[in-house]
Amino acid sequence: MGGTLLLATLYASASYIAAPAAMRIAVPEANPGLSIGAAFGGNLRQSVRGIPVYYWMAQTMHGVGA
Repeated sequence: MGGTLLLATLYASASYIAAPAAMRIAVPEANPGLSIGAAFGGNLRQSVRGIPVYYWMAQTMHGVGA
């Protein structure tokens, strides 16, 4: 169950890695610090709020819990 929870969290946070690279390709003159900041600012809160949901999903998938 822990592996499922970790995998869901990693999937949800994949945009932290992809967003700066996509911005660098799409807009070469873009400030890399700004695109990284935007990725963290826009998605970090959602990822942290989503952890209980991912935990529930992992429990449901593995048949654990009430």
